[in-house]
Amino acid sequence: MSDEFVEILEEGSPSGEPGVAGARGAWTILVVDDDRSVHEGTRFALYDYALDGQGLEILSAYSAREGKEILAARPDIAVVLLDVVMESDDAGLTLVDDIRRELGNRTVRIILRTGQPGQAPERAVIVDYDINDYKAKTELTADKLFTSVTAALRSWQQLQRLEATRRGLEIIVDAAAMLFDLRSVRKLAQGVLTQIATLLGVDCAGILVLRENAVGEALTVLAASGCYGPHADPEGPALGADLEACVRSALESHAHAFEGVRSVLYSRTGSGREVVVVIEAERPLSETDRALVELFSSRLSVAFDNVILHEELQEANARLEERVVARTAELIRANRRLADQRADLTRSNRLKSEILGTVAHDLKNPLAVILGRAEMLGDLIAVSPPPLDGMRAQVGHIRETALRLTDMVSTLVADAMNDALDITVRREVVDLAALARDVAEANRPLAERKEQTIRIDTAGEVFVLGDQDRLREAIENLVSNAVKYSPRGAPIDIAAQTREGSGVVLVTDVGPGLMPEDVARVFGRFQRLSAKPTAGESSTGLGLSIVRRIAELHEGEASAESAGPGRGSTFTLRIPLAGRLAGSAFA
Repeated sequence: MSDEFVEILEEGSPSGEPGVAGARGAWTILVVDDDRSVHEGTRFALYDYALDGQGLEILSAYSAREGKEILAARPDIAVVLLDVVMESDDAGLTLVDDIRRELGNRTVRIILRTGQPGQAPERAVIVDYDINDYKAKTELTADKLFTSVTAALRSWQQLQRLEATRRGLEIIVDAAAMLFDLRSVRKLAQGVLTQIATLLGVDCAGILVLRENAVGEALTVLAASGCYGPHADPEGPALGADLEACVRSALESHAHAFEGVRSVLYSRTGSGREVVVVIEAERPLSETDRALVELFSSRLSVAFDNVILHEELQEANARLEERVVARTAELIRANRRLADQRADLTRSNRLKSEILGTVAHDLKNPLAVILGRAEMLGDLIAVSPPPLDGMRAQVGHIRETALRLTDMVSTLVADAMNDALDITVRREVVDLAALARDVAEANRPLAERKEQTIRIDTAGEVFVLGDQDRLREAIENLVSNAVKYSPRGAPIDIAAQTREGSGVVLVTDVGPGLMPEDVARVFGRFQRLSAKPTAGESSTGLGLSIVRRIAELHEGEASAESAGPGRGSTFTLRIPLAGRLAGSAFA
């Protein structure tokens, strides 16, 4: 065995202790041989070996079992220099089988060295076992060892590249399926950084930047990891000058860039958006790594376009849903308006019937009085000489009854107008105080007939925005109502004042008052309460309902208060002041 090893050194070796290449950045080979001198001679022959700037890390095993353990622990071993005969005649061949089948290592290069070729005939070994070279120790000089190791290392390197490429393509395929399932641009961006790190098999810092419009300058950081992580926070720091220059350089050149440990990937989507990915890895990328990340980045444009189109579709669907909801709400409002109009029409028909009934009932009595007095007047005319005093009395009764009838007809017409659906009121500044004084003066003769006294308290001006004729009508109804129901000789107080942002007219009488249940329904249409006019005046039950309607048209209100039966009542008309309604319209 020692003679054979001496032949390995025939072509000379430097003097001194054999060197051992460092494990980091070195090719790793394993010598499996039970002869220690073989290990020493191999180390001595390859002490200054270098390939592509990398030396050797030589591991030693002195049995097939030990070699198997080392191979299981060190998958980075590129070449195995393997003896055949060790603890058994076929220990080396058995280890070959274990390496390929049990350990599943198909890339490590195995150079079989034997000092007893007869124990393992070359042809049979080559055919039956997956080895890459077969050398007799007698023929393996230092130069031939150098050549065999170099060829084996290059072969292993190519296989590693193929394996890395295959593994990278598998990652790209899996990543594509995962990325295309994402429906958020930011999740897609984070997934891209994660998949690139997985593809390279190293920890790396990364940042992904999007520019929406190639003409614009705005850059949006969609995702970041490692030392770039803070930039992903919208409230985080801006891109540094160096990093931003790197990104803008890629946007200007429209190309990838690989400089040391920093790699810049550029991609342009079909929609005109631009994506730049900056990666800082632990080591410079190999040619295989570059080819893989370039292939991976070429698929980013489709992925981003898909996600962006999905988000735009989602937004369009959301807008469509909003339009549907808005349209549905509009239709509901339209249906409600139709229902309200139908209710108004039904109410108008009912009002018409009520008015016709009222006309038939309330107007029949005054007409009967007029007809009766007219017949009596005719009888008096036939008397000779005619009794003038009696005739004058009958004419007076006819006139008073006709006036009451005229008032009733006017009230019915006014109420019908108030109930119209398209009624409008004018907008003008009206002094409620002056209006109350006018109405008081107009009603003073009626009050004096019943020996009543109208007292007016309208100090100052009370300006509201409204229809003067309608407001006059409302105040007129309140005052005439007080005159009708107040007893002979009673006072009637009228006041106009400003109160809590509204102009208020109050009409107070000492009439029969209201029961608690009457207060709630006194403003209803055709409401006749227990109280009766004190001088036999006619009443349709419409006056106070007209007051309420006019108040509502002016965004105000009408109300009544009473201390109880026999204790009088106070009726209030409340209209917002002119300043509060200056910007509104009445309809």
